[in-house]
Formats: sequence, structure tokens, C-alpha cells
Amino acid sequence: MRAGDLFRLLLLAAIWGGSFVFLRALAPALGPILTADLRVLIAWAVLSLYLRAVGLDIQWRRFWKQYLIIGALNAALPFSLFAFAALHIPASYSAILNATSPLFGALFSALWMGEKIAAPKVLGLVLGIAGVALVTRLAPGERDSMVVWAMIACLLAAVCYGSVSVYTKKFAAAVKPTAISAGSQLMAGLLLLPFVPFAPAPGRITLLVTVNMILFAISCSAVAFLLYFRLIADIGPTKALTVTFLMPAFTMIWAAIFLGEGVTASMIFGCALILGGTGLVVGRRA
Repeated sequence: MRAGDLFRLLLLAAIWGGSFVFLRALAPALGPILTADLRVLIAWAVLSLYLRAVGLDIQWRRFWKQYLIIGALNAALPFSLFAFAALHIPASYSAILNATSPLFGALFSALWMGEKIAAPKVLGLVLGIAGVALVTRLAPGERDSMVVWAMIACLLAAVCYGSVSVYTKKFAAAVKPTAISAGSQLMAGLLLLPFVPFAPAPGRITLLVTVNMILFAISCSAVAFLLYFRLIADIGPTKALTVTFLMPAFTMIWAAIFLGEGVTASMIFGCALILGGTGLVVGRRA
């Protein structure tokens, strides 16, 4: 992996690691659907301005189907699922379950693209999953029905990420990453819009909520997806998805600073395994 790709991978992990912290603050006030819809629509508005500034035509007639599928599987559905999970489980738990995305990505790559899963890559995936399992653990008293449903929602979101990364590489290779970022955000926003009247904001929309929502959408969607789709194009879907192995470490840091969540020895050891597993999956020899 080139130095530039590694830098983008780490930067993306830091940004998306913070997304779970934003969700813990926004979902109780706005609800899952409105949180997800505002996230993608604000991101689309920002990306549209960027596209106009650089003079890029995203060719709606030619690629609308790709934008629709990617928008559904990479934004509308997983964003709503993670926002729902944020109502019931800590930010670090969501990041851990999200770290299963590379496993699903590798499986879909093997099924749809004939990509071989070499032994070092398998070892890297195993180490990564073992690492995130150590980062946090559910206490026996926390295993109520809503916590379980929240964890299932996170796993379903991870399946979406794993499948759409392979779809993007196979069926949207001709589309510029910047165009995918903008087109998919708009499609996701349109898909969620009909559900907004049935899921009004349950909390009070304050100035702080508004500012957090804008920062969340710009950083964790507009900027992050520009980085993500560029990584898929440059290093492939399986390696790009290893960003989810790095995210729990950043989520722990942001959650400790902004939410007061604790950091344990098992979390630190788990992060070491995560980094080692990521190195095996993204390394040249792997």
C-alpha cells in the first residue's frame, strides 16, 4: 500500500470513528430516520457545491442506477440502523460490530469477483475480529431485548457495507469516486424522505444539536465518502473496508473525551490486535 493510501485510510478511520460519538448525541434528539436523512442531504448539498466548483458532471442518466443502489446500501439503510443502535448501546459497541464489515467484504469479493482469500489475509481478518471483540464486552445485565436488536442492526449495517464495497468495484468502476459520493448521498436522502413524517424528532432541536448535525454531515459523510470511494478505486474493496478495524481505536478516544466512556486494558490490547490484523490484510505480501 502506498503512503498516500495509508494516510487516507487512517484519516478516514479517525473521521468515521467519531461518527458513532455524533450519533450518540444526535439520535436521541432527532430520531434514527431524521438523523440519517439530514446527514445525507446536507452532505449532498456540500458535495454539489464542490462538484460545481471543479466542473464535474456526475452523468445522472448514465449512472443513476449505481447511485441508487450505492445510496441505499452504503448510506440510507446502514445510517438508519446505526442511528437506531446509538439509542441503546455505547458508541464503542457500534464501532466493534461495524468492524465485521471487512469479513463480509472479503466473502462478497470471493463470491462475486473470484478474489482469493489468501492465508495471511485470513489470519489478518481473524486477528482483527479477535481484537475488536476485546475492545468492549457486554455485561450480563446489559443483554436486554433492545440491546440485542441494536447489535443485530449494527451487523446488518456491516453486511450492507461489505456488499456495497464489492458492488462499487464491480459495477461502478467507470464512475468517478467524487460523483459516487454526491450521487449516492442524494439518492439516499430521497429514499429516506418518505419515512420522515412517520418518525418525527422525539427531542428538542437546540442550537448545539443543529451545529453537531452540520459538522457530522460534512465530516462523516461529505469528506469521508470522498476518501472512501477513492480508496475503493485505488486499493480495492476488501482493503478499503479494513478502515473498520481501525475505527474502534479512534471511537474509544473520541468517546472517552466527549462521552466519558472508560478505556480498559482489554481495549488497549484489542487495539493492538486490530492494528496487526489490518497490517496483514492491507500489506503488499498479504
